[in-house]
Amino acid sequence: MRHLLSSIMPMIEDAEREKLAKIFNDELKAPVKAVLFTSEVNCEYCEATEQLLTEVSELSGGKITLEKHDFDSERETAESYGVDKTPAIIIPFRGGNGVRYYGIPGGYEFTSLIEDIADISGGSTRLQEDVRSQVKAVGKKVHIQVFVTPTCPWCPKAVRTAHQFAMENSSILSDMVEATEFPELARSFEVMAVPKIVINGDISFEGAMPEQTFLDHIRKSID
Repeated sequence: MRHLLSSIMPMIEDAEREKLAKIFNDELKAPVKAVLFTSEVNCEYCEATEQLLTEVSELSGGKITLEKHDFDSERETAESYGVDKTPAIIIPFRGGNGVRYYGIPGGYEFTSLIEDIADISGGSTRLQEDVRSQVKAVGKKVHIQVFVTPTCPWCPKAVRTAHQFAMENSSILSDMVEATEFPELARSFEVMAVPKIVINGDISFEGAMPEQTFLDHIRKSID
């Protein structure tokens, strides 16, 4: 897929479409729902994000459904999902809404989106078993924000780790935040390099850390 750094609507190229169709046919087991919030106010990438998810859904043979909401006219629905900015994508799993994308999952982050969908459809994550058990044991609310850019090759690993934590524990909310789309938020957390991970608004670190190291930072934030 093309790297998406302009307002040009994203298009999935023919070769990539064939590959995705095969992945969805081979790997998707249960249906997956993607919930999209867009706005017509100050949202440069909302239209492109909707187009991207529409194409992904169409390639899935009905296994991925796209549920669309207008952020401005459906505020109660947005609040029920904890959405406070757009574009926003939520992929519900096991009754939780912690797998979230703020900004278009373009460039390298497109891989994160597809792998998340495959995991959720299959009903399991790819975390190491000892890490998985530790994540499930986290008993406090955790909010992870992973700041990324579409051209960062290391960012998907950080996003995927955070999202898999949220899949395993509904107390964890994990956001991919596209830094160039939300510059004020990025500045507030002094994002100078990506990936930058912020946990509960206070603990932060940079880089795609191993799963256990990532989890240790979460523990530091909640202890």
